[in-house]
Amino acid sequence: MSVLVYIEADNGTIKGSSIEAAFYASQAAKGQAVTAVVTDKLEDSAIGELGKYGVQKVLKVSDERLAEKPVAPIATAIAAGVAESGANLVIMARSSLTDAVAPRLGIKIKAAVASNVVALPSQEGGEFVVKRSIFTGKAFVDVALKGDKKVITIKKNSVSPQATDSASVDIASLDVNFGDKDFSITLKDVKKQEGDILLPEADLVVSAGRGLKGPENWSMIEDLAKTLGAATACSKPVSDMDWRPHHEHVGQTGIKVSPSLYIAVGISGAIQHLAGVSSSKTIVVINKDEEAPFFKNADYGIVGDAFDVVPKLTEALKNA
Repeated sequence: MSVLVYIEADNGTIKGSSIEAAFYASQAAKGQAVTAVVTDKLEDSAIGELGKYGVQKVLKVSDERLAEKPVAPIATAIAAGVAESGANLVIMARSSLTDAVAPRLGIKIKAAVASNVVALPSQEGGEFVVKRSIFTGKAFVDVALKGDKKVITIKKNSVSPQATDSASVDIASLDVNFGDKDFSITLKDVKKQEGDILLPEADLVVSAGRGLKGPENWSMIEDLAKTLGAATACSKPVSDMDWRPHHEHVGQTGIKVSPSLYIAVGISGAIQHLAGVSSSKTIVVINKDEEAPFFKNADYGIVGDAFDVVPKLTEALKNA
């Protein structure tokens, strides 16, 4: 099975989720060719890193109009990559961009589409079956994809990439014939998340809620996050009260995260918040209310006042 993987980058660096997608693609290909499509501006040295994760060839699309990640032309570019490579399976890391790109690509190449995939496909009995996470991570479903071509987006932390000795990567330019309709939507404004670590990509997240009592107390959360090299997040009430920016809100109506470690400070654990963090590998809850619902979903819990626990935890981490 010939496989194509779409690679996303930010500020000249390949996203960790796309590294996962590249490795996933190499495992799904089972020894067959893996080609990548890149529409972001990346140096060849950065692209070459994909060779460590099983990519043999990279098709670069160079067009300044793609800098703001417009959905329609990116779908067109990936479809051109499918035609160039002859791939019948397209892999993408699930993101706000690929949530919109994948179904459009499916229409363009007449492919079956599955999102939120959490495991490598099974091809026993002649069927191509993928496991999807559904109901905000509360359940899973096996889906058989029919037809010659398939498009799947994989959930963060579905695989653990294992780098090998760097292999050479063939880098080639891909010319795409964009139509007028590809750029019929005009972007008026783009607001990007601030900070060194992007929340959707973060492997470590420190989050806090109303238990912090006010925005003036957030410095201890930022100090803990900086010590860990983590991103900061918050509950919906906190962003609604403008204690923290809305791009830090995680939950059912905010950003969904799947870090290796999620530390929740002063958050009760309402079901809407859990919907956005339940895929975290390890959850640590710090709350002075021992009856807080979040403790039922925690791997580790500390019953105590955040204003006492967090500074001591930060200090212990710095000393370690």
